Amino acid sequence: MLTLSKLREAIYTFLRQGLQSRAPIELSGAGHAFKIVPETPAPKLARLKKRRAYKGDPDEILSMDWLKEWNELK
Repeated sequence: MLTLSKLREAIYTFLRQGLQSRAPIELSGAGHAFKIVPETPAPKLARLKKRRAYKGDPDEILSMDWLKEWNELK
């Protein structure tokens, strides 16, 4: 456990070590305990934008009458 004054002396060194090891940095000072925890990035799939999609049986698309469904965009 580090003291706040030790952290102040070499904050960038401790933060770099914490990022490399992915372990929380535990601190103590003024009668309190603290933890600096590296955030894990969200997976790429979780950041995808939601899109409208076809809901239903994909085989129905093959037998669909497209002339009834077609509308020309203007």
